[in-house]
Formats: sequence, C-alpha cells, structure tokens
Amino acid sequence: MKTSNRLNLLVTGAAGFIGSNFVHYWLDKYKDSRVVVLDALTYAGNLDNISDLQSNSNFKFVHGNICDTDLIKKLLVENDIDTLVHFAAESHVDRSITGPDEFINTNILGTYSLLKACKAVWLDSDAGKENHRFHHVSTDEVYGTLTLSDHPFRETNQYLPNSPYSASKASSDLLVRAFHHTYGLNVTMSNCSNNYGYYHHPEKLIPLTLTNILFGKNIPIYGDGRQIRDWLFVMDHCLGIDLILNSGRLGESYNIGGINEWTNIDIVNLLCEKIDSLFRDNESYRLKYPECPASKGVSAKTLITYVKDRPGHDRRYAIDASKIMSELNYKPQETFETGIHKTILWYLDNDSWWKKILHIA
Repeated sequence: MKTSNRLNLLVTGAAGFIGSNFVHYWLDKYKDSRVVVLDALTYAGNLDNISDLQSNSNFKFVHGNICDTDLIKKLLVENDIDTLVHFAAESHVDRSITGPDEFINTNILGTYSLLKACKAVWLDSDAGKENHRFHHVSTDEVYGTLTLSDHPFRETNQYLPNSPYSASKASSDLLVRAFHHTYGLNVTMSNCSNNYGYYHHPEKLIPLTLTNILFGKNIPIYGDGRQIRDWLFVMDHCLGIDLILNSGRLGESYNIGGINEWTNIDIVNLLCEKIDSLFRDNESYRLKYPECPASKGVSAKTLITYVKDRPGHDRRYAIDASKIMSELNYKPQETFETGIHKTILWYLDNDSWWKKILHIA
C-alpha cells in the first residue's frame, strides 16, 4: 500500500472539476488517508462528481462555505486535519467580467478566511500542529499574457493579471505568501495551465465544443481563434500536487504545465475531426446523437462560428514546468493525443452527467 506524509486532508472546492478529480486520485492512491471535502455547491460544485465516493469510509462531505472561518476551524480540529488543499474558486473569466463581486468574495476573502482558520488552529492554539501544510492551487493567468516569442511563464515572472478573475487569484496567491513569511504558516502553491478531462463543466472550451457538436449547435470562436493555451490533463495536475504535498519545499510556488500549447481554433478543429472519425466508425453514436453533423455525414467543422472577442482576452499562456520537473521529478503521464481521446470517450459515455447540468432531458 502506498503511503503519504499527508494523512488527514481537508479539500475545498472538491465537488468541482479539478478538486473532484484530485479526491478520486488521492483516495485511490493513498488508501490510508482520510479526506474531508468542503464545498458550497454554488455554481460549479456538483455532488454527482463525488457520488461514487460516498461509500468510502475515509471520505466525508461537508456542505459549507470557505468564508465561514468558524466552520473551517471546527473541521480542522474535529478531523485532526494536517493538510488543507485549496481548490475552491470562481474561475470563469467571462462571468468575472460581468459579475466580479462573487470572484472577490470567494477567491480573496474566502482564501483569507481559510488562512485565518489554519493559523488559529495550527499555530496559535495549545494543540498546534507542527507538520501542517496549506496548499493553494492557482492559475497561470496571474502572470498576464505572452507574445508568440516570449519564454513560457516561470515562477519568477511578475504578476500582471488582466481580468477580474486573474486579479482575484493573484491577490489570493499574495495572501498565502504573506501568511508564510509573516506568521510561519507552512504553505506551498501551484500555478497550473488550462486543465481538461473528466467532470469539466460544460461552460469551458473543450466540453462546450463537444456538447455543441453532439447537438448540432454552433461552436463560438472568440476573435480569430488564435489564442494559445498550454493544456494539462487533469490527472497530471493531480500528480503534480501530490509531488508538491509530499516533497515540495515550504514557501515555494511550482508551475504545473502540460508542455502542450495549442491555439483555440486548432483545439476545436481537432475535436471536430475526432468526433467525425468516431461517429463514422460507430453507428450507436450516430443513433444516440442524431443532430450531430457527423451523424448526417457532414463534418462538425461546419458548426464553427466566429464571434466578437471578449474584453481583455489574453493572447497566449504557456507554462515553464522545469522547476517541478527538476526538483520533484514531475512528468505528465498523458500525451495530448491520449488525454483528449480519454476525455472525448468520457463525455460520450457519461452524457447523463452533463445533460443534467445543461438541463437536457
């Protein structure tokens, strides 16, 4: 049985996309660990993401808000938590532009609430916990944007956020850093590139494209579609966090990337080609999704529709993951070819999950 230095975890936002994948990953690998999951179940939190874990005696779900400091302190004490992994965040850029208040409250004030609770229990109480860890999960968007010729983001890059979302995440990063340097809280941080994989909310590019293709809906492409992102399979992200929790240096930040840059339009074209191929070879898919162009012998690419670019749209993100690779021997386990194939098949085989979110009967 594999063991970890981290035995009792509190994971925030673990009914969301990356958090739920992390809990599955962790409990599958470290069967001697106990995981308490905290989620407010607001926008992206979905109990269906973790329903299969309910029978696991080492798993416990708590419905609650990270801004409730007293609740966090109670959970830390009652469950003898030694490690907090903080995923909970509002993360959709478009929604941060139209409604930034929610992002400020959750991403900044929520992170501050967690830090206060951990400091009170782990550092200030008589029953303090020396071997504690607060791990904060952030994004490459805090670094701003890159030109085509710029080197990918390093951990030493200046923070230059360009949206309310990325500004709120940058603020939370700085709070975590301050609690380490001022109070001595044992922290680590990670900044990841764009994730894809299982349980990805259908509002995001890859699942949005897939679900629109299946129902013959237009695929919106912002601007010219040449925005570049570094795509990371979600389970490889979980692997990176695992390595940081068990071997990362305190107070350090680690970039976790897929080393896999694609333009948005190329991603969409690839998904269209994959669906065309799968439907051509599988009659059951054609019968199940009759509105899909591929079911009618037409390429899904006919659905591509260019729309007005969104405000402040960063041109390129890319991660330099050399630090975590050299220090912690991190290496993505999935190529984009294998990862995207697994993702497409998961969405085709788990349509009840995303149809429920999209309110499709």
